[in-house]
Amino acid sequence: PQFYGMNTNINTREIMKTSRMVSNYTGMRVQPNKAIVGENAFAHEAGIHQDGVLKHQSTYEIMTPESIGLHQSRLVLGKHSGRHALKVRLKELGYEIDGDALNQVFARFKDLADAKKNVTDADLEALIADEFHKPQEIFRLEDIQVTCGTMGMPTATVKMINAVGESIIHAAVGTGPVDASYKAIDAIVQAPNVLVEYSVHSVTEGIDALGEVTVRIESNGKTFGGYGADNDIVVASVKAYLAALNRMLAVQGYGAQKPEGNAATIAVSSNS
Repeated sequence: PQFYGMNTNINTREIMKTSRMVSNYTGMRVQPNKAIVGENAFAHEAGIHQDGVLKHQSTYEIMTPESIGLHQSRLVLGKHSGRHALKVRLKELGYEIDGDALNQVFARFKDLADAKKNVTDADLEALIADEFHKPQEIFRLEDIQVTCGTMGMPTATVKMINAVGESIIHAAVGTGPVDASYKAIDAIVQAPNVLVEYSVHSVTEGIDALGEVTVRIESNGKTFGGYGADNDIVVASVKAYLAALNRMLAVQGYGAQKPEGNAATIAVSSNS
């Protein structure tokens, strides 16, 4: 850099590499909040900061990350992030979401961010799948409460809203919290089926990770799948089971709900 017409010959792009080299040799970790070379020096989580940086980097950064050897700034998605940062990251992941849909996703995002420190890309993709790639809701989960442990019997109390807006509450006992929840739902929905697959895995790492559940149920020779994601694995399990049930009821029909029937087709006549 040039100061007062003099050249220092300092290559500032080597600052970050030099800091890491010294840290490795000495065994002393650089504090995350250390100026310039700290992990959080070019990271922004507050919504107003993220919005400002997205509009113009110099708003909150007096130097560019490239000038010290970094590739770019980091916008950390967390509980303080705003709609603008979320929309930009979703677009980078291939999801063009705006208007009411963005508000819907943002509300779910804030709930998730309140439950865990940082939200990962895998969390966002699971959230999108859970929010938009689900069938028509004939039955909707309103609330669930479970009790389980080494003493007593696992019990689940489920409150659901049916197709006409009625609230139905039922409690059931099972071999575990998920089994009890499914039995309570079956008592409300009363749509016979066989659970043929139940799969659960963690989307991200850590105790606050988002859990994904996939189920498959079978009825009248047909198989229906459901997916659910939540921080609470029991809630994720219930969401997945309800998604599969709603898909089954949409196909078979339920009450005043007519069956979906076969796929729509267009008759094409050959020219004579």
